[in-house]
Amino acid sequence: MCATWRSSRVVDEGSFRAAAKAIGLAPSRVSETVSELETYLGVTLLYRTTRRIALTNEGRMFYVRVTEMLRSAETGLNELNALSLEPVGALRVSMPAFMSSSALATAMAEFTRRHPQVALSLTFTDARTDLLEDGFDVNIRVGWLDDSSMMSRKLGESDRALVAGTGYAATRPRPTHPSDMEDWDWLRYRHRSEYTTLYGPDGGSEKVLGQARLEVDSVDALYHFTLQNLGATVLPEHLAARGEAEGKLTRLLPGWRLLPLGYFAVWPDTSRRESLTLLFVRFISEWHSAAANPIPDHRS
Repeated sequence: MCATWRSSRVVDEGSFRAAAKAIGLAPSRVSETVSELETYLGVTLLYRTTRRIALTNEGRMFYVRVTEMLRSAETGLNELNALSLEPVGALRVSMPAFMSSSALATAMAEFTRRHPQVALSLTFTDARTDLLEDGFDVNIRVGWLDDSSMMSRKLGESDRALVAGTGYAATRPRPTHPSDMEDWDWLRYRHRSEYTTLYGPDGGSEKVLGQARLEVDSVDALYHFTLQNLGATVLPEHLAARGEAEGKLTRLLPGWRLLPLGYFAVWPDTSRRESLTLLFVRFISEWHSAAANPIPDHRS
């Protein structure tokens, strides 16, 4: 069963290296597994060249049967989970690295505690991941969705804050309008627009370009370098609040606001683990919502 599954992943991913990455094994081990299966069956399943792989006639026949078998197994597991009081299975989830200490990560920890028969594999990265190509069951995305082919559920929103290192801010006149910050040094997040749009108390908006002194592809790195007093930037509220509480960050233009970021769970409409995926998404959504809006205690 393990060998046939690994063989099918090689076909699905298009190469031994990609399959090995998705499975979490060395490429040589995946190649050995396929070779051992071919020896056992007495046929060649894959043509191998330095650039690509291709199914043999026997390989095509075998792949069809293997995918049917795996689909049946997944369907059976979904049906068992739908009936079982204790869900069983594994989920691969990706989420932005800067959310590793967020309320959503805490919700996932609680999910793991409550469902000990479910194994979560969490990948934290600020790079955009592809659900199907990268082999994830669920992606947590930040921003606003533009992919209508996937299932999704909004988990909440997060405010953002315009900040600078306290030491850096002390060297500049206190800004009262976004235009005052055009000559400031800025720290840029690579996956965000070069312009920072702020909305004033009158409903109008202003865009600030500023001088990008440093560009990074990680929000955690953005937070770290802002603490080093290299300039101004935009951070998620939970990081801005942390730096402000420690006296290391200063909020700028408090009368102006930034659009919040939406948090979404996204998964394929043909999820391999449909019932488990829906259970997971529903749990983290409801837990996160309850944590953000706790029920008041009227006993006092």
